[in-house]
Amino acid sequence: MTRVLVVEDDAHLVRTLVLNLQARNYGVDAAPDGATALRLAAARQPDVIVVDLGLPDMDGQAVIRGLRGWTGVPILVLSARRAPEEKVAALDAGADDYLTKPFSMDEFYARLRAAVRRTQHPAPSGAPAVVRTAEFTVDLSAKKIKRKGRDVHLTPTEWHLLEILVCNAGRLVSQKHLLQEVWGATRDHRTNYLRVYMAQLRRKLEPDPSHPRHLVTEPGMGYRFEG
Repeated sequence: MTRVLVVEDDAHLVRTLVLNLQARNYGVDAAPDGATALRLAAARQPDVIVVDLGLPDMDGQAVIRGLRGWTGVPILVLSARRAPEEKVAALDAGADDYLTKPFSMDEFYARLRAAVRRTQHPAPSGAPAVVRTAEFTVDLSAKKIKRKGRDVHLTPTEWHLLEILVCNAGRLVSQKHLLQEVWGATRDHRTNYLRVYMAQLRRKLEPDPSHPRHLVTEPGMGYRFEG
């Protein structure tokens, strides 16, 4: 059973989400504030976390950053904040997707399923088991990355992006293809998502993120992994 942690202070919305999720055979925990959410996440180990940004004790971005300090569980933001900079800030903090209120339940479930799928995405057949560069090593079968002998923590979305690029090493991967593979066909125009996540990957993997050697941008076309 897939376990969902709902972090939301609107009691009516929480009831709606809990009843609908349970009717679809999800296990559900609910937290009305950030502190409770962090405690429940550590104790119950959910498979996906749904977070509102306007919590009573702390901003949802602080919750996301707190979670990203120790877990790669998928995080879906539900928020009434519609400004592009709010969305980018949440994604930059470590969220995997962002859905604005009000929203349809069909879209909510589609985003939820996509978030869970990203944690279960297998490496394509025929891909090398381990890819090495001068700075880091990617183990596709174990889903682990080491840089200078230390493990590198990636979110599920970061991993999915890197995996697609690594498995197509040396080849251009278009922006549209990456967006469709990672976020689904309805998100193939959200190039800002790609910019945010590629910047995060470069900060974690590249010796000089402003002059990437391995995660290379092909302006106006897409990205390429150079081993």
